[in-house]
Amino acid sequence: MKRLLFSIFFVFIIAFSFIPQSFADSTYVLPYPSIMPGGISYKVYNLWQDILKYWYFGNFGQFTYNLKESDRFLVQAKTLFEYKQYLLGFQALQQSDSYFIKIKPYLLAAKNEGKDISPKQNLLHEAALKHIEVLNALKKEVPQTFLWQPEKTTATNLNIEDVINQSIRMRQLDL
Repeated sequence: MKRLLFSIFFVFIIAFSFIPQSFADSTYVLPYPSIMPGGISYKVYNLWQDILKYWYFGNFGQFTYNLKESDRFLVQAKTLFEYKQYLLGFQALQQSDSYFIKIKPYLLAAKNEGKDISPKQNLLHEAALKHIEVLNALKKEVPQTFLWQPEKTTATNLNIEDVINQSIRMRQLDL
């Protein structure tokens, strides 16, 4: 019996020693993708998120809200691009950018009020690094341009690479 237990233990040690380990490039963790466009409750969910904006009081609250929304739309854009939903991914990335732009003014306003913003600045720095990491990975996966052809209207040319590069530049300003 002891031999059997020892051999099982030995097999587990050998098996687990060959499992590759992975390390994250950034300590900042993006959220899991929430409700995606096309879902039944997507419009209701977006409306609820817009209402929640008023729940976040003050400059730090608005900082948190806008960072959370920027993260949400970035993850949404990444997921949509992975599924080749280029128009929806393009729009989600633009939404992420619009929320990311709003973050810095709230930090500066808090600083002007005499608050210690160093923890929030560190959080913004980590978030910007993670966003840039995700955007650089996206650049390798998506086409530079995409011609969106709806059925009953004229075609639209999406310059995906330009929008991704613009998003990266915007986030590098906060590093």
